[in-house]
Amino acid sequence: MKPVVLISTYALGHMPHGLASPAAWLRREGFTVHTIDLAVEQLDESRVAEAGVIGLFVPMHTATRLALKVLQTIRQINPRVPVVFYGLYAPLNSELLKHQGVQAAFGGEYEAALVDFCRRANGRTAEEIAFESHISTERLAFPVPDRNGLPPLTQYATLLQEGHPPRAAGYVLTTRGCKHHCRHCPVVPVYRGRFRVVPRDVVLADIEQLVKLGATHLTFGDPDFLNGPGHVLPIVREMHARYAHLTYDVTIKIEHLLRYAHLLPELKATGCVLITTAVESVDDAVLAILAKGHTRADFYRAATLVRENGIALQPTFIPFHPWTTIESYLDLLYSIAELGLVVAVPPVQLAIRLLLPPGSLLLERPEIRPFITGFDPQRLSYLWENPNPQVEDLYREVMALISQRSSCQSQRLPIFREVWEMANRRASRPRPLPDPLPLPEEMPPYLSENWYCCAEPTESQFEQV
Repeated sequence: MKPVVLISTYALGHMPHGLASPAAWLRREGFTVHTIDLAVEQLDESRVAEAGVIGLFVPMHTATRLALKVLQTIRQINPRVPVVFYGLYAPLNSELLKHQGVQAAFGGEYEAALVDFCRRANGRTAEEIAFESHISTERLAFPVPDRNGLPPLTQYATLLQEGHPPRAAGYVLTTRGCKHHCRHCPVVPVYRGRFRVVPRDVVLADIEQLVKLGATHLTFGDPDFLNGPGHVLPIVREMHARYAHLTYDVTIKIEHLLRYAHLLPELKATGCVLITTAVESVDDAVLAILAKGHTRADFYRAATLVRENGIALQPTFIPFHPWTTIESYLDLLYSIAELGLVVAVPPVQLAIRLLLPPGSLLLERPEIRPFITGFDPQRLSYLWENPNPQVEDLYREVMALISQRSSCQSQRLPIFREVWEMANRRASRPRPLPDPLPLPEEMPPYLSENWYCCAEPTESQFEQV
């Protein structure tokens, strides 16, 4: 059999789990597997030329747009090789991928389908294979991810914290999918409220190999770390017992931060230094449309709880959507300032625009239909326009500023002030920021990667692939 080549274009600055996991499955079945992470290395054209099957990992919007550019290069080098896209965004874009000459699109628990496809497709040409698209949420028996052949951990994101040396950050999953139904989230149309656990021994073995590779910090990439507290808590307890020096960060819904507030001290005690939470908006009407399961007041309570437990909070937002007004945007900025989170929020979060990929549950909602202008295959999403041209102008101005400026923590406050002034100039009733502006005594820890899964790729990202 010819080798299988697995390619990742973007994984939020992390060593891609979406290369390591399928590599383990395929190598176990006797395949020779080559992995290429285009975020940190160049495309090896000789590997592409000799491949029997090529897989492109597309876990998010940014990665998918970049992967479509890479597909063009692959077809120039090896026009007849079967190509499969796999990951969250593959089945959501199955029709577009079919028209782009891709042979398969697998999502959810994709590894078994990917192995089966490689068995059937290896040694055949793309023209001989009928297109297939498949979403699976079946329970799989996971092997330990195989990271052999991936670039060294030093080439990936680090945790930066004032007064401490940079910490090399590994990336691990304890669960996949999510049991919630937030309407804007691309996980939902794939997993439909299901989540699957990765066995404890597999997770701990993966952590062990990441520590051996030099990790002193871990990002748990679960969509919501507390979807299954009874599964994850024994893992972090054992992890801390074995590697007391390890710190880690997690993603947790506002709803779960409140419901499981009693667990925050234990997260802190086992090394959790940073919690990311998808706030999205401070407008209760918008939160209801998105089905977020929390309110503005809940966000304020959660921020206080996390701060009182000595853990840094990094909220994420969707500031630009069809219901954004200049006043509501200023209100969001004011809330960030009032809660003392200005330096905790990466600047890109001030410019995120609502994405509507195929399959988004928001497309079923009457609230959004008047704003949709059509589907753009190049941008992989349905387009919408805000009814206020000033909001659209503000979005473009904020995005231009943030794309050009450094996102290092020292720049977050001046960028925030500039964005505030951009919005305030357009307001019918300009308002001041809180004075004095609440700032933490110590700068919160943050990961060095400066972009975001729902942001459009930058020109430099396109140039890199």
